[in-house]
Amino acid sequence: MLPQTFASIDLGTNTARLLIGRVDGEEIVPLGVKRQITRLGGGFTRERGISAEAWQRSRDALIGFAEEIRSAGVSRARAVATSAVRDAVNGPAFCADILEHTGIALEVIDGREEGLLTLRGVLSGLDRKHGDFCVFDVGGGSTEYTLADGATPLFTESLPLGVVRLTEGKPDISSMKEKIARELGGVKSRIAAEGYLDRLVGARLVGTAGTATTLAAISLKMDDYDYRRVNNYVLPIAEIRDILARLVPLSPPERLKVPGLEKGREDLIIAGTLITLATMEILGFEQMTVSDFGLLEGVLLGLLNS
Repeated sequence: MLPQTFASIDLGTNTARLLIGRVDGEEIVPLGVKRQITRLGGGFTRERGISAEAWQRSRDALIGFAEEIRSAGVSRARAVATSAVRDAVNGPAFCADILEHTGIALEVIDGREEGLLTLRGVLSGLDRKHGDFCVFDVGGGSTEYTLADGATPLFTESLPLGVVRLTEGKPDISSMKEKIARELGGVKSRIAAEGYLDRLVGARLVGTAGTATTLAAISLKMDDYDYRRVNNYVLPIAEIRDILARLVPLSPPERLKVPGLEKGREDLIIAGTLITLATMEILGFEQMTVSDFGLLEGVLLGLLNS
């Protein structure tokens, strides 16, 4: 009997991603990966929700994903939507429209499930899967933190910190830093209140999603992205500070000349790097392991149990 082919979609606040693959144990054998920066959270407002332009960009990307899924003969698929859709007043209408135009039933997941699925995906790609981990996923609209003992989650929380949210909502770096420090101070206090603060000492910090992988690609001076080189790459805090110092004085178009920085992230990378550095400084980490695996892989692995 041939192994089943699965598909997962992660519709994030900045990026839409598709993974088609088979599963061997907890290892994913990828058959196809697509990624498109749609900036679903661009132009987002509390009153209006998802903007018409972002809606159209994301619908177009998902139309393409649906065709890929049909062509691959996928047995089962799951599509999840995160911060932008769950926070949008027009989120239900958006999901209905996507179903009508693509046949894709978007499932809006909460921050806790997002963190737990991300943990499972990250662990599937790590070179060491035992011990304590602090996994953080910097997204466009939110950042999830999960403290775990191997695959067993101890604490997980989603914070309203995201690169699109910060870049469009805060006028300068100092106001971004204030917001980030306030949110991270709160999560550290809640970790302490649950008795897990000592677990951070000696834990392995793992960063996943676009900010972490971009920082690794910049460090590696990577003109052509190679997930095999990025995954499990270790970045010391001093190097991340150096990268930020290089990027801040540059205009967004100038940043695109930096090897490793993908078009569509040139304005967002500052906010993402600020979140990363504050995470390391406030939670007490000197280095970060980068994971190219995350929510997308966790969603696909979850299809085994459905």
